[in-house]
Amino acid sequence: MLHGLRTWSVRAVALAALLGFSGCSTFNRDWKAAATAPMPANSIEGRWEGKWLSDHNGHNGQLRALVRKLDNGQYETRFLATYGVILRFGMQVKLDVQPAGGLWQFSGAEDLGKPYGVYRYEGKASATNFFSTYKASFDHGTFQLSRPKP
Repeated sequence: MLHGLRTWSVRAVALAALLGFSGCSTFNRDWKAAATAPMPANSIEGRWEGKWLSDHNGHNGQLRALVRKLDNGQYETRFLATYGVILRFGMQVKLDVQPAGGLWQFSGAEDLGKPYGVYRYEGKASATNFFSTYKASFDHGTFQLSRPKP
């Protein structure tokens, strides 16, 4: 049973790496460009960095995010995560965001197709802290991010 879980985790990470690896250089270029833009004072837009943690298997790593508001009111959020020493994988999601008492509550979902299914996100953010849970058929955990130091 444990071997099957490890194999499943390795496959999930490998797929994510294959899907996101090509976007890493674009993400890094956009990350650097966003550092020169002024930080919006009352918004979740911009750069975020922190960690992700799988509550399913304890895997974890560094996490960066770029958030921008779309014309339709949703927020496009691009994530770049590390796992281990060399694996990097990216994901892009659209979040529905609602103001709530000085914070922003958000949720979203992305269908990764078979066999991974739908990734669901839910969380809240202030101008300086971003917390999200994620759930999928094969994993669940948390993202904790804050604004990067200038």
